[in-house]
Amino acid sequence: MALFPVSSNFEGDFVLQLVAVDSENTMDQVAAAAAVHSVGRRVRARPGAILRVRQQGSNEFFPRTMKVSESGLKPTETIEIIWETAKH
Repeated sequence: MALFPVSSNFEGDFVLQLVAVDSENTMDQVAAAAAVHSVGRRVRARPGAILRVRQQGSNEFFPRTMKVSESGLKPTETIEIIWETAKH
C-alpha cells in the first residue's frame, strides 16, 4: 500500500485535480476520491449514473474492481472520470 498521485480530468469539470489515492484502491475507489473534488463544487451529481475511470485518451474503461497497482498507470498520469448511465 502506497500513496499514488493521479491527475483527475473529471467529466464536466474544467479543473484538473491532483488526487492522492492508494496503490491498492480499486477504480471505483479512485472515481469516488476524484468525485470529492468535483461533484457538488463545479459538477452536478447524476443520481443513477456510475463513475468509470479510463486513461486519458483511451476509449476503454478500466474494470471497476481493478487496483491502481494493476493498471499500468504512472504517478501523476491523467485519468478521465466519466459518468456512465445505467443500461436498461
